[in-house]
Amino acid sequence: MKYCAFLRGVNVKGTNMKMAEVCEVFKNAGMKDVASVLASGNIIFSSEKSAQDLKIILEKAMSEYFNYEAFLFIKSVEEIESFWNSNPFDKNENLHIYAFVGHNEVEKVLMKEFESAEKTENEEGKIVNNNFYWQVPKGNTLDSTFGKILGKKNLKDQFTSRNINTFEKIMKKINS
Repeated sequence: MKYCAFLRGVNVKGTNMKMAEVCEVFKNAGMKDVASVLASGNIIFSSEKSAQDLKIILEKAMSEYFNYEAFLFIKSVEEIESFWNSNPFDKNENLHIYAFVGHNEVEKVLMKEFESAEKTENEEGKIVNNNFYWQVPKGNTLDSTFGKILGKKNLKDQFTSRNINTFEKIMKKINS
């Protein structure tokens, strides 16, 4: 079965990794057909194991190899397609759209945080098919109240986010 692992906190705040090394760690952990998409920690691979088992195996392998506390989220091809196809926002060159990958029901936690945050003009959060999407004006991602909430330490093992365009790139690579 084909999967994509979404790593949290890669190549930010001093956690620097070369994707070729990350792919090697995945191969050494028994994954097949391993490839990376972008430098933000998106690893496509094949395995017959369940997503739950893969999370444990790969977090351990990454933590040991890179000497950090690894958090990653494993999604199937169908789940990745759902992220792309369920996007509720129209493309706009002045706005970023993010989708959040995480544990079951993390979308409810994120919506609660979003609803209590101050918002800028055109900033929106929506849940579609159990996926949380956030639209924010370009240049405001890290400065917005919600953007700052996303860095909370108590949420670090719950989710990671990707620009919606990343899902398109992942799907193209999976289907090539």
